[in-house]
Amino acid sequence: MSDELKRGLEGVLVAESDLSYVDGEVGKLVYRGYDIEDLARGASYEEVLYLLWRGSLPTREELDAFTADLAAERAVDDDALDAVRTLADAGERPMAALRTAVSMLSAYEPESDADPEDLDATLRQGRRITAKIPTLLAAFERARQGEDPVAPDPDLSHAANFLYMLTGTEPDDVSAETFDMALTLHADHGLNASTFTAIVIGSTMADVYSGVTGGIGALSGPLHGGANQDVMEVLQEVDASDKDPVQWVKDAREEGRRIPGFGHRVYKVKDPRAKILEEKLRDLSESSGDTKWLDYTTAIEEYLTEQGLLDKGIAPNVDFYSGSVYDSLGIPVDMYTPIFAMSRAGGWIAHMVEYQEDNRLIRPRARYTGPKASEFVPVDER
Repeated sequence: MSDELKRGLEGVLVAESDLSYVDGEVGKLVYRGYDIEDLARGASYEEVLYLLWRGSLPTREELDAFTADLAAERAVDDDALDAVRTLADAGERPMAALRTAVSMLSAYEPESDADPEDLDATLRQGRRITAKIPTLLAAFERARQGEDPVAPDPDLSHAANFLYMLTGTEPDDVSAETFDMALTLHADHGLNASTFTAIVIGSTMADVYSGVTGGIGALSGPLHGGANQDVMEVLQEVDASDKDPVQWVKDAREEGRRIPGFGHRVYKVKDPRAKILEEKLRDLSESSGDTKWLDYTTAIEEYLTEQGLLDKGIAPNVDFYSGSVYDSLGIPVDMYTPIFAMSRAGGWIAHMVEYQEDNRLIRPRARYTGPKASEFVPVDER
């Protein structure tokens, strides 16, 4: 047994997976062998879920049945919706509200007594979670605005239905397609912190509700899932200033501020997901006639590229463009990370099931650095 310390488990292999592969040197991401660009441009989020959960892309007949089964699970019990309203009225943060609401869903799980080793039952439970998360998030946001929830529309796609429940208006084709693509891009990404958290929980043979709840908790941390919100807040700060984006960034760097949306633990070149979202931001900007966020982000990226950040392996990541895309879709800034969770839940579920197929309890160890021979003194003699 090696005594080498690997802080943050840097470079440590703890599992094998068929689900996704990230090549950070060339900027490549694949799901089960399929390039992310092909999936984002040619497949729906439902197809990607099927691929991650079932191992192959579906036929038309398989996709129709899968989509119908997913849509049929969107409704949430009234008690859970009441809880969401209570959390909204209390001023709870969206990610914390989502964590609580997903945990609460297990109380209404019809297969709650299923054998933990019945992975088909686990996938059915995961399907219910995945279907209901958009309903919970949309209801939470509407409650914050003093509005009643909008019932899900089974005739709409997973992506379009969320935007419909959020706004009460069916989205146009460009918006629905863009949001569907964003969900696909965020569905899985190797053994990141939240996915590993879900796997650790799954390795105890805990239920999938526990794993997804844990994944949400891990994703809520600012070092993992919050960068898209940080990027949007910076863009808003630029917009509120009297400076152009490049001058603002120059001044911010001189003040020692870090520019969010640049750099990644794995990617050493531009994140392939960022490239796709940049294109969709262009589409949205052209559709709306408002190019402000596109102008800001491209100007900042061009300037930082000229400054040699790419030469240092610091390139735009997916968060640099996702925030602007979500803003263009009318999504509130503090809902960006919950939307990340809405997408990534599919990946968490897939990883939990894959790991449990050949399960081994994850039990690392720590190097003890405390005293080894402390003498105990009774309380009255201390």
